[in-house]
Amino acid sequence: MADTSVPKALADLSLSKTKELKGTEKRDTLVEIEKKYQQKWEEEGVFEVDAPSTAEFPLDSISPDELREKYPKFFGTIAYPYMNGRLHAGHAFSFSKIEFHAGFARMQGKRVLFPQGYHCTGLPIKASADKLVKEVEMFGRDFERYKEEDEVEEAPAAPKATKEDLTKFNAKKGKAAAKASKVKYTWQILHSIGIPLQEIHLFADPQYWLQFFPPECKKDLTNFGARIDWRRQFVTTDANPYYDAFVRWQMNRLKELNKIKFGKRYTIYSIKDGQPCMDHDRGEGEGVLPQEYTALKLKVLEWAPKAAEAVKGKISEDANVYLVPATLRPETMYGQTCCFVGPSLKYGVYKASENEYFVITERAARNMAYQGIFAEEGKIEKAADILGSDMIGTVINAPLSFHKQVRVLPMDTVLATKGTGVVTSVPSDSPDDFITVTDLAKKADYYGITKEWAELEIFPIIQTPTSDLLAPHLCKKLKIASPKDTKQLLEAKELAYKEGFYQGVMKVGDFKGEKVEVAKPKVREQLIKAGDAFAYSEPENKVVSRSGDECTVALMDQWYLDYGEDSWRAIAYDYVENKDGTGLNTYSPDTQHAFKGVLNWLRQWACARTYGLGSKLPWDHHFLVESLSDSTIYMAYYTIAHWLHKDIFGREQGKANVAPEQMIDEVWDYIFCRTQLTDDIVTKSKIPKATLEGMRREFEYFYPLDLRVSGKDLIPNHLTFFLYNHIALFPREYWPRSVRANGHLQLNGEKMSKSTGNFMTLDDVVKKYGADAARVALADAGDGISDSNFVEDVADNTILRFYNNKEWIEETIKDDNMRTGELNDFQDALFDNEMNALVNEARQHYEETSYKLALKAAHYDFLNARDTYREACNAAGIPLHKELVYKYIRLQALILTPIAPHWAEYVWMEVLNEPESIQFAKYPEVPAANPTLSAAREYVRTTSSSINSAEAVQLKRMAKGKQSDFDPKKPKKLTVFVTEAFPTWQAKYIDLLKEVWDPASNSQKIDDKELNGRIGKMGEMKKAMPFVQALKRRLKDGEPADVVLSRKLAFDEKKTLLAMIPGLKRTAGLASIQIVVIEEGSKKGKDLTSNNEEVDIKAPVAESALPGQPSFFFENVQA
Repeated sequence: MADTSVPKALADLSLSKTKELKGTEKRDTLVEIEKKYQQKWEEEGVFEVDAPSTAEFPLDSISPDELREKYPKFFGTIAYPYMNGRLHAGHAFSFSKIEFHAGFARMQGKRVLFPQGYHCTGLPIKASADKLVKEVEMFGRDFERYKEEDEVEEAPAAPKATKEDLTKFNAKKGKAAAKASKVKYTWQILHSIGIPLQEIHLFADPQYWLQFFPPECKKDLTNFGARIDWRRQFVTTDANPYYDAFVRWQMNRLKELNKIKFGKRYTIYSIKDGQPCMDHDRGEGEGVLPQEYTALKLKVLEWAPKAAEAVKGKISEDANVYLVPATLRPETMYGQTCCFVGPSLKYGVYKASENEYFVITERAARNMAYQGIFAEEGKIEKAADILGSDMIGTVINAPLSFHKQVRVLPMDTVLATKGTGVVTSVPSDSPDDFITVTDLAKKADYYGITKEWAELEIFPIIQTPTSDLLAPHLCKKLKIASPKDTKQLLEAKELAYKEGFYQGVMKVGDFKGEKVEVAKPKVREQLIKAGDAFAYSEPENKVVSRSGDECTVALMDQWYLDYGEDSWRAIAYDYVENKDGTGLNTYSPDTQHAFKGVLNWLRQWACARTYGLGSKLPWDHHFLVESLSDSTIYMAYYTIAHWLHKDIFGREQGKANVAPEQMIDEVWDYIFCRTQLTDDIVTKSKIPKATLEGMRREFEYFYPLDLRVSGKDLIPNHLTFFLYNHIALFPREYWPRSVRANGHLQLNGEKMSKSTGNFMTLDDVVKKYGADAARVALADAGDGISDSNFVEDVADNTILRFYNNKEWIEETIKDDNMRTGELNDFQDALFDNEMNALVNEARQHYEETSYKLALKAAHYDFLNARDTYREACNAAGIPLHKELVYKYIRLQALILTPIAPHWAEYVWMEVLNEPESIQFAKYPEVPAANPTLSAAREYVRTTSSSINSAEAVQLKRMAKGKQSDFDPKKPKKLTVFVTEAFPTWQAKYIDLLKEVWDPASNSQKIDDKELNGRIGKMGEMKKAMPFVQALKRRLKDGEPADVVLSRKLAFDEKKTLLAMIPGLKRTAGLASIQIVVIEEGSKKGKDLTSNNEEVDIKAPVAESALPGQPSFFFENVQA
């Protein structure tokens, strides 16, 4: 019988750092509502949307622009997820951005298309399935022979890589980082996501992954309440023959346009797999590219004794042996003074050709073996081993150097994992080199070298604005004393590289007087032509394939997309730059900057592989289209997917009733507006003209794509490819309109990680909190390109808020005592106005895709407005007004619909008894907020808060012995001092603001710096500055300039204070309130609460009162 106990590895996976819920009754009530309406939406096809048909509007009777103007549309997508697991909370975060946008677009009256497909192309599924075949052989079909000692050991973490080429943009690789959990067997990973042991063996067939995970993805998104048109779903690869035909068309057309080429190029390569290893094929190192170096040939002139012994008899005496450093700065080679090796590193003497040998590390030899550098491709022939320490003192020739002979010296920081393990030294321009040779000269005896070897003259090579010996200058400036000052050295390296490259001018050599960025490639070419150097490339950081192979770089004959080609790149760059406002909207300067950075360095990309899942390259069936090349324009496929097939595999024909083989290239050209319809297309395809026109209508109506949402880590590959391919294949009017790149999602303030237990799938989140609470927490998580934070407490508290709001609504509408008739001019008027203000504020935030702020206005602030209204009415002893209660209920449901559609639908259908789903409702139109009422509402809020603060201040004074006649525990009276006139000193600042404020544009005519300077010259800066700032706030909040600058309040302060008395008594626990109007310089005032009776003013705080800013005094009274 099989052992059914849970192995330790799986037990570890079940550990969780996430929040533990204490009670679920309220959640379960809300989830029941969610399930009810999800089913209803699906049954009624609420999210299924089509373009206006050609029967309504014949294709040539109206232009696409005119049709979209008549029937506005929105088309948004997220990068389709890869089908080798369940969706996690990070996926949900990206989905939520489309979800909220789609929800709001529906409320704008647009036809909203939000489709979803499933990415299955590439190596990951195939590699996992192949591993599983072996694991079943090892442990049995149900893994019954597995024992703890079989556990795969976790490899030690590699040291954090530093960035070599400082001119290149890199995104932080969120996905790659997320993969850094413990190494486990594939069957364990599958079991950890809930797949029974008895079913895991089925995943040894790669096609089973395509059958299993897409339905799980659909289920998770449906439970999330996604507004997806599921008729348009599909899987990639040749498993769906329609999508396969689409990809073949794309590849054919790109090749015809000369965008796909064939030739030798550097690519990340797996020797084990025998093919390129692209981003989606990697277990580690996603986004890592080949880094090209100049490999110098430093000829050995005289070996150090131990080195001579090591090679004796292993190579011919007349052989040419070279130490081969790899450099990114060939233009500095004039300044070489020595060559460094790692004393503890092991090197090999590798045969490069018949009489030529290279001294390099084994890792470098593996890279060179597939780059046409060695005599025989793929053959690594090592003649001898040699220790770095044995080579110290070896005399070598350094090409271009002013010193014809230099020595090999030790450098402890040389790594075997970067470059060739050999480093040439240019102390004039490299801070690391300068501080190392300085240290070697100081401690020559310690290092076992002759001091003079490290004291060769340092020649100026490059003139920069700072110095012509930049490295020594920076070491002195940053007080770098030894090679151990790593932090300062890293800073110095970056400063030296950037200043040297961008601002440096050559002082020596054949290219003297030229800018470094111009001279650099010329020096490199000169060295290579002279036979003193060659091109060498390696991965810029560690890459491990999903088969477990550490990858190299190979120079291969392969099919590649010529990204970076000058004319193509220029068009893409201009579109991203968007100078005229008709290009790509990136929502954020950071996103635009990231795109520009990628466009500046991205070059050729291999578009084919030989292993994995995918569509065959149409003209060469030995190759498959790689996973980042078949996923660049599939948004166009969404527009007609439901015409082609009814199921994700294309087994059942769709609305068009056409077979896959009828979808010839000419048909795709016509549908995607590249050509016009001809009789020849109809004849060849055997597709009726009406059907072809119907599909074209779908495309030309919904395209272009309005919004693409993705994690920022896809900017260096998928998102940039997506732009390039649209530009190549479609007319400009169909290029993408916008890309929104979001940051990665943290969970409870920490990085999501399976290994630490701080991880949740989308299914986990929705089961734990329900869909709406999860959506609220995602909206609250953040909107920018920086990382956001899903906080479980937000989701948990949302359950309580939604449940309590639901209960309050249900109870309140049953209240027969609510007022009717005319609204009063205080509690009702302020609440009504605040609702209007919040509805319009939320609309603005939705339009700006600022969902955190939209949530604040639509949910938190709306609830607070209701609660304030309830408290104010309660304190005044009056019932709520029925009209306003129903207005609140209606508006709250409507403005929350984009974010919390289930709760909103319940209120809409079951409380308000509306006949049609809220998903078809328009965003509410309400009057603009009345600035007078808004100012009064803000006055009520700030005054209430100020009263609490004033009491606290008075208590502190009492504690310090400054006041002894007030006891907050005894009955207390509050005197509010109010004045109608501003102090006379403020007049000149009012006049200044009148001069610099433009009422027409509601903005300042001069900048803040100039304004502040003028205020400073007028004296009284300390009290004048806050006064002017307060006036500017009022102006920006919409109060009329003629009111603010004539030193009038937009509301009646005395009337407002009198109306506040009941509420203040209740909330502050006051026995009585006195409101006294004072005048500047007078010791008498008028008591508004006693028919304007004149009273003496004794409290010093009275003098600090200003219009709109009363002062307060507490004292005890008899009960």
